[in-house]
Amino acid sequence: MPVFYKTSEPHGLPHNPFKSCVAPRPIAWVSSMHPNGAINLAPYSFFNALASDPPLVMISFNGYHAHGGEKDTLYNIKSCGEFVVNMVPLALKDAMNATTADVAHEVDELELAGLTTEASELVKPPRVREAPIHLECAFFQEIELPCTLQDSINTMIIGKVLGVHIRDEVLVDGLVDLTLIKPLARLGYMQYTSVDQLFSMARPRD
Repeated sequence: MPVFYKTSEPHGLPHNPFKSCVAPRPIAWVSSMHPNGAINLAPYSFFNALASDPPLVMISFNGYHAHGGEKDTLYNIKSCGEFVVNMVPLALKDAMNATTADVAHEVDELELAGLTTEASELVKPPRVREAPIHLECAFFQEIELPCTLQDSINTMIIGKVLGVHIRDEVLVDGLVDLTLIKPLARLGYMQYTSVDQLFSMARPRD
């Protein structure tokens, strides 16, 4: 029998299936900077492109930092007004996973994951040198979202993409070849996937 449940009531399944019903979701590996200059790096899968002209991206944040206060990325973006979205290739899956740890505010996630930084062109937060694509972004808007959890927050940040970096080695005839990157994406539960197969379809003509 098909399963149906109201999201306001228990679903009766071993784990909440919602994230598996909206998948795959690209991962924003966000580098940001605290007002004191400390660098933070964290992945977010409630992320996507919103528009292309001008290019806008969104990232949503649910809950507080495990050690108190807003999550470092959210606080840094609102405080400094800038951030970088780094694309996660399959080859860096373990490094990305290391940056999901609930560590203290002062811990450097790049050092924790064995990564290095590279200066950005238009914003203060650095890029992840090992990532193949980077989007330099400026804070555009915060939108408070409904939150059903007690003593928690649910909010969305919209950023305007100011500049894009693409490594030469992932360009083929001037086009980004995602099969060379194998971008990592989040599914439900603790599952991930990556892009390793492409196909094209022409749009029907009138």
